[in-house]
Amino acid sequence: MSEVTAVPLRPIAKGSLVKLWVGIAAVVAIGVGAAYMSTASQVTMAMSPAEFMASNGKHGDVVTTPTGLQYQILEEGSGPKPGPSDMVLVNYDGKLLSGKTFDSTKTDGKPRPMPIGGTIPGWTEGIQLMSQGAKYRFWMPPELAYGEQGAGGVIPPNAVITFDVELLAIAPAQMGAGGMPGGHGGM
Repeated sequence: MSEVTAVPLRPIAKGSLVKLWVGIAAVVAIGVGAAYMSTASQVTMAMSPAEFMASNGKHGDVVTTPTGLQYQILEEGSGPKPGPSDMVLVNYDGKLLSGKTFDSTKTDGKPRPMPIGGTIPGWTEGIQLMSQGAKYRFWMPPELAYGEQGAGGVIPPNAVITFDVELLAIAPAQMGAGGMPGGHGGM
């Protein structure tokens, strides 16, 4: 009535079981890493600006100024530092804590001339810390950025913003925007 068919089983090749477990461990590690990154981002987003700045300031390479501006030196420069009335030529990438870019020179691929004064307080203070050729990352609390009002529906009220800035050139105040090195004109 019923027949049993014998199925020959081959032994597992030496090392195959180890490879299987290593593969499973790698998949689990990737999953845990992705979950952590997602959770870390959500935790950051849930923090108040003061909580984020306090937590961020504890990192060993982050410097906090008396005004509350935080910065990290990504690459030291070797040139002069700009003054409060100078114009600068910069590459920058401005982001919200969510990682969303709100303004960047990467969009058109060209550095921008900008005045030191007449911008948000965090920018005015931060750029003057840099030497020509330097790259810094800045974290600006709302009171040094766009405050309670936010900006143009792009930056929400009371937002901490970050800027990665590369200081390419400095034009002294008497030269103005038309005197920017490299033939860059005004804004």
